[in-house]
Amino acid sequence: MRRGKYLWVPLDRGEALVAHLGMSGQFRFAKSQDDAGRHLRIRIGLGRGTELRFVDQRTFGGMAIEPVDDHGVPRSIQHIALDPFDAAFDMDAAVGALRARRTELKRALLDQTVVSGIGNIYADEALWRAKLHGSRPTERLSREQGRRALLAAQEVMAAALAQGGTSFDELYVNVNGESGYFERELNVYGRAGLPCDRCGSMIRRVTFTNRSSYFCPRCQRPPASVASVRKDSNQ
Repeated sequence: MRRGKYLWVPLDRGEALVAHLGMSGQFRFAKSQDDAGRHLRIRIGLGRGTELRFVDQRTFGGMAIEPVDDHGVPRSIQHIALDPFDAAFDMDAAVGALRARRTELKRALLDQTVVSGIGNIYADEALWRAKLHGSRPTERLSREQGRRALLAAQEVMAAALAQGGTSFDELYVNVNGESGYFERELNVYGRAGLPCDRCGSMIRRVTFTNRSSYFCPRCQRPPASVASVRKDSNQ
């Protein structure tokens, strides 16, 4: 089972084995005799000389056995919203939750209690597809804009899954150690100073919560209040 960065396996007696991937956690299949590497944290023997390994470079992830509720959801995951691929995902409810937040649009997309699974890279890509600026106030979003943002996120993540994800280095691979190739399909993330594929304007980068945000200044015009603040600061 999966929700956001949480994975869990139902066990007997109303419990589950829960894993949180953190920033860099991942599972890999390996032969038992293969080199463990520096970042191996947990081994799970699968028999016949194979094992499932939990590898975590930054050690923010972890595993635990937890009780589950009547729906089989572990305690630590109950505050996490459904992701757009879950069969029970309710688009209208997610749009309502997005618009109910009094924050910026990108922050709301990254809020795992609103919708799960959207990370920094895919938020930027979704906002570019939706032609919305990440600093747009969520309380001023129309339902159509909110739906557009979430549908774009769904499209971006589906495309990324089809390409095996986004691998900027050897750390980010799948369970078989294979890299993903969605980096080649990125429209804005990591492309500061390059032309927008849609309008030709130069992609810009701004600092966002100790990370980076990328956007097209023409396709994704910032709200008037944000634009005026930036204009004043440059005078």
